[in-house]
Amino acid sequence: MSASQLNPSAAPAAPLVSRQWLSEYSMPLAYLVLFAILSATVENFFSVTNVVGLMLSVAQIGMVACTMMLCLASRDFDLSVGSTIAFAGVLGAIVLEQSGSVLVAVGAGLGAGALIGALNGVLIAYLRVNALIATLATMLMVRGLAFIVSKGQAVGINDDSFIDFGDSRLFGLPLPVLVAGCCFIVFGILLNQTVFGRNTLAIGGNPEAARLAGVRVERLRVWIFLLQGVVTAMAGLILASRITSGQPNAAQGFELDVISACVLGGVSLQGGKARIFGVLIGVLIMGTVENVMNLLDVDAFYQYLMRGVILLLAVLLDQLKTRGERR
Repeated sequence: MSASQLNPSAAPAAPLVSRQWLSEYSMPLAYLVLFAILSATVENFFSVTNVVGLMLSVAQIGMVACTMMLCLASRDFDLSVGSTIAFAGVLGAIVLEQSGSVLVAVGAGLGAGALIGALNGVLIAYLRVNALIATLATMLMVRGLAFIVSKGQAVGINDDSFIDFGDSRLFGLPLPVLVAGCCFIVFGILLNQTVFGRNTLAIGGNPEAARLAGVRVERLRVWIFLLQGVVTAMAGLILASRITSGQPNAAQGFELDVISACVLGGVSLQGGKARIFGVLIGVLIMGTVENVMNLLDVDAFYQYLMRGVILLLAVLLDQLKTRGERR
């Protein structure tokens, strides 16, 4: 008599393990295959200049994806990140022009981001406004403020020390790439090694159960959105330093790219599930596709189409994973 007949529960163990393994590592493996194919078929893709440029192009998305991961894991999301990037960049440029102090300009931008994030958190956690409506409203208001304070014009930046923040290199890598790398490390530790991270996943899985277990759900949600605002504002200041101006129309559609990257990386739209390494892979996939389309000189209209397809595929993938886990 076989072992599976003696112990029926042992029979499905191998398929279960293989299915779990595929679920965990399918996206990294898919990206490695994609990267290898593109390196062999697309001219200049694997050059040092292009690879560094690719990392630089996804630095802002990567930074914001780290905190968007926490929002999604707690069963929320934030549509105002693109507007926050624009407003922080414009405000930082204006304050820098008037005060001449880089520290004051950076502080003003980060403070504005914190206020926007806290406002989103209070609206959603305490006033019970749906996250879609709350962050859509702040997206429109903050974008409007960016146009109002800048009078609809780009605000130039002439301070070399501020520009160096987005242009300087350390260990051969642009500083924004290193900042994004630090964000992945910090928020990875925060998610996996702290009570904050465990509670975030708990309220995403079941808010009422988390509340009964003693988690201060509303307060935690405000903190998550506040962190989202601060990191997004930092990304906006870095973007302004890179393009040497605060642009009120910057980062339009940015929020969709960030959410797509998170969902591609395995962050569930249903909440309660997130992996920082998966988010990194999702960010790289989004950036690589855009980078290749630029190298192949694909028309911008088709690039919009492709970004929409990626977003749809990401949502469908999340739905399929959720259904598979329920079976």
